[in-house]
Amino acid sequence: MLLSLFATACFAQKAEKFVNELLSKMTLDEKIGQLNQYNGDWGATGKITPDGDKETQIKNGMVGSMLNVMGVDKTRKLQELALQSRLHIPLIFGQDVIHGFRTTFPIPLAETASWDLGLMEKSARIAATEAAAYGIHWTFAPMIDISRDPRWGRVMEGAGEDTYLGSEVAVARVKGFQGNGLGNIDAVMACGKHFAAYGAAVGGRDYNSVDMSYRQLNETYLPPFKAAVDAGLATMMNSFNDINGVPATGNSYILRDKLKGEWNFKGFVVSDWGSIGEMVPHGFAQDRKDAALKAMIAGSDMDMESRCYRDYLKQLVNEGKVPMALIDDAVKRILMTKYELGLFDDPFRFCNEAREKAQENNLGHRKFAREIGAKSIVLLKNNAVNGQNLLPLSSQHKSIALIGPFMKATVANHGFWSIAFPDDSARIVSQYDGIKHCTKNHSTILYAKGCNINDNDRSGFAEALETAKKADVVVVSLGEAHDMSGEAKSRSNIHLPGVQEELLKEICASGKPVVLLINAGRPLVFDWAADNVPAILYTWWLGTEAGNSIADVLFGDYNPSGKLPMSFPRTEGQIPIYYNHYNTGRPAKDDEDKNYVSAYIDLSNSPKYPFGYGLSYTSFDIANLRLSSSKMALNGGKIEASVEVKNSGNYDGEEVVQLYIRDLVGSVVRPVKELKGFKKIFLKKGETTTITFSLTSDDLKFYNNDVQFVNEAGEYDLFVGNSSNATLKGHFSLE
Repeated sequence: MLLSLFATACFAQKAEKFVNELLSKMTLDEKIGQLNQYNGDWGATGKITPDGDKETQIKNGMVGSMLNVMGVDKTRKLQELALQSRLHIPLIFGQDVIHGFRTTFPIPLAETASWDLGLMEKSARIAATEAAAYGIHWTFAPMIDISRDPRWGRVMEGAGEDTYLGSEVAVARVKGFQGNGLGNIDAVMACGKHFAAYGAAVGGRDYNSVDMSYRQLNETYLPPFKAAVDAGLATMMNSFNDINGVPATGNSYILRDKLKGEWNFKGFVVSDWGSIGEMVPHGFAQDRKDAALKAMIAGSDMDMESRCYRDYLKQLVNEGKVPMALIDDAVKRILMTKYELGLFDDPFRFCNEAREKAQENNLGHRKFAREIGAKSIVLLKNNAVNGQNLLPLSSQHKSIALIGPFMKATVANHGFWSIAFPDDSARIVSQYDGIKHCTKNHSTILYAKGCNINDNDRSGFAEALETAKKADVVVVSLGEAHDMSGEAKSRSNIHLPGVQEELLKEICASGKPVVLLINAGRPLVFDWAADNVPAILYTWWLGTEAGNSIADVLFGDYNPSGKLPMSFPRTEGQIPIYYNHYNTGRPAKDDEDKNYVSAYIDLSNSPKYPFGYGLSYTSFDIANLRLSSSKMALNGGKIEASVEVKNSGNYDGEEVVQLYIRDLVGSVVRPVKELKGFKKIFLKKGETTTITFSLTSDDLKFYNNDVQFVNEAGEYDLFVGNSSNATLKGHFSLE
């Protein structure tokens, strides 16, 4: 351990010396060049900025990084241009590697539904290995925004509504992407985004304003970013929104005071696409020059695609408006990452054709994609049909009808924010093929598309109904199109689009038992289906092995264990809806209580499916909650909570046991419940085990009205269960 610390210290000293010497040789133009990032003119996530000859700018040292350039051949050619610059400073190549690279994994929200941190870390580890083999140094992930509004399309890219779970997932993904450390050829720089509070966009409308107190910002939205920084996060990305009227890109409070000050973040901050220049339409900057000034003063280091730094920073320095010390600090942060990546020693160390070839179709990675896909599926409902639960399907079903617009889809299974390759349609396993392969010819497979995703064409209904009537069981695959969620994909109506629900109603009216698969990047509203279809699996977008993962769950080769990372609303009128809300002076005692309390007169307060919810083919009993003490010391205190968990059903399976607390009285109102721990365990049928949670006084801290992170003496309830509706309760005091 001491040797490792010594080696780390020596490396840091060498890096500091090298970068300081290089910085001393740089002209102001060359320094500003390092702060400039260009797109490769394809795969853009915003309007491409017109440019002159980019190659000449790279050769002149006027570019520090490129994004959306991938592949050994392409990255090598651009790196060769960069090495023709006066000081031979290499480029960093960035890419949105969000949920896999050559092998696509479930969308991040789906992976979070696995509640398996080890799997999420491995997913990011594999993605980094593949991306690095294709010449990529840097991923713009993980997105760690807390999001409580499923109308916002980017919920698919994050970890859901809970701060504790979001923090744990952020750490897992940072560790996965960065592996054993930057400089290893299978590691890429992670980028925490979007800093900060982007997931709280008003009305769930992407790029919209954010309105919240600093207390809420610090308590709910910043902790996952702090956890990522503590885990060694290399870079951070600005968000598009304003916070209290100040755009995040020009917000000194979050960038200088919190991130680079209180948190001592050593990496660098990159703007999101064009966000520096966008401070002009925000009405915060007078023009692009003023935007460059405010962004640099606030602490934004690299300009992605707005050209404000390139066009105006030199003038601002010469006018004395931007201190040279701020330029030097930003450049040094970027150069340090290039040194850590090993690019000064060998600019082409990520340009290896053999490594790239080895990752074209890594069968081990595909096998893992199938596993994590199955573990991301959430079983929402599984009612009995003819005396036994409909799922898992068995050999008794001699004929199975597969119906719906997603059954034979391939590329759609990638979901949004995936890396496109020309052979995707051939590599991706469709649901139809996965199910057909899994039946091993024991069942006759029938098929009808039924309808399209988002139009009013009912011409396929008759064929679908006739197909359903011929089968013993019907599997219907519905949902939103894969490009209906993601960036700039906000939806005011999150019901099943088109005539899909009408098709489902007709199939159910046939009298045949129906299993519904719901494909989506966000929580959808599907109340009729929830109330009338006997079995429902929420399958999200699962990636390359989607069809096999779904088939494994349908036929019981894997017993589903997923839990929802977001509350599912009954209708859009409930949004935003989340489990850890505050109480009011007039709380409703239950869903039926409407008499002068905080309630809807026409709708229940509760979600259709709560946070943390998910069924299994088996059943688990959680009982005998015991606390090691009824009192915890205010400073440095600790108690342990233990429960017995029994698999009381007929299948081996996994359960996610969840621990929640409630602070009964505080100097500011506290949430009705807060997740403070979870454990995913495997039990054979009939097996019982005891699991123990540790809770410390630090876990009970919160931000008071003066935005101070404090403990307060008081009374706490503690809950353990398998969702946020946990009712097994204990009590302790903090004193």
